[in-house]
Amino acid sequence: MEYPERDFLRLLPRVLRARDFHLYLEGGKRLVDLWLQGGRAILGHKPPMVLRELKNAAERGLFTPFPHPAEGRFLKALGEFFPGRAFRLYLDPSSLRRALEAAGFTDSVPLWRPFLEPADYSPVLLPILPWQLGPEVLVLDKSLSASFPAGELIPPVLLAPATRALCNLAAALKASGQSRPRYGNIEKALKDSPWHRHEIYLSLKADMDRESYKTLFLHFLEGGFLIPPSAREPAILPMSMSKGEEAKLMQMLKVFPA
Repeated sequence: MEYPERDFLRLLPRVLRARDFHLYLEGGKRLVDLWLQGGRAILGHKPPMVLRELKNAAERGLFTPFPHPAEGRFLKALGEFFPGRAFRLYLDPSSLRRALEAAGFTDSVPLWRPFLEPADYSPVLLPILPWQLGPEVLVLDKSLSASFPAGELIPPVLLAPATRALCNLAAALKASGQSRPRYGNIEKALKDSPWHRHEIYLSLKADMDRESYKTLFLHFLEGGFLIPPSAREPAILPMSMSKGEEAKLMQMLKVFPA
C-alpha cells in the first residue's frame, strides 16, 4: 500500500539513531515515535534478538534469494497467526501490487495489524509484520491459491530476522497485561479529542485534507512526537513511554491546531 503523503517525512531533521521507541535527531532533539514505520517497528527499533538473526544470516553470505530452510520457518511462524491460510511472499510492495492486479484484485486489500483481533478475515489480507526490512506477505484463503502463482524467493538474510520478529510478536500477544501498554490516562485525554483509540492504535475521527494534516503533523513534531506521515495511517502507542512523555502526549492529543 502506498501513501503519497510520505513526503511529510522530509519535514523531519536528519535522524541519526533509532532505538526502542525513540528517534534521535541531528541537533540533539529526541522524538517519541508514534508512527513506528506503519507498525513494522511495533516492537521497537533495533530489537536485539532480531538483529542477531540478521547478523548470523549475513555472516553466512545469505543475501541471494536461493531456496533455503528459512522460508519454511517463516511460513510456519506465519501459520501461528493465520492458521489454515496460504501465503505468498514478495520482495517489495511493487511486486505484491503486480500480483494482486494480475489476480484481478484492484481494490484496496484489508490490513491486519498486531494487537487487533484477526476475526472475519477477508479472502485476501495484507498483514503489517514487525520487521522493517520485509518481506511483503499476502495471506490468502486457500481457495484462491490458484489465482496467485508461487511468490518470489526471499533472501534468507531477510527471512531469518523476520521469523524471529514474528516469534517475538507471538510472545508479546500471549504475555500478561503487564507487558502490554495500557495508558489509561491517554484514554481520558481522548474524551474531547479529534482522535479515537482501538487497542494501541489512534485514528482521527474525521477525514482531513492534506494541508490540515500537514499542520497537525508539524504540531506534533514541534511537541516531540512523530505521528504517521499520512492521515490514513493510525498513530501507535509505543510499548513504553516515560510519565513525562505520556503527560505531554495527553496535552498534544487535546489540541487541534487551526
